[in-house]
Amino acid sequence: MAGKFELYKDKSGGFRFRLKAGNGEVIAVSESYASKASALNGIASVQKNAPTATVDDQTA
Repeated sequence: MAGKFELYKDKSGGFRFRLKAGNGEVIAVSESYASKASALNGIASVQKNAPTATVDDQTA
């Protein structure tokens, strides 16, 4: 099963999304957005930019 985005309303009424791996584990959670459209734009941004994202290891 492929990963998926879940769009939901948080306790304060804002819109959030979480990214779940194929096994159902949550691997990312968004900030709270005021509108559903903004949350959907956030999902689109992750979908567009994540395939080429690099790792910036700042622990060294």
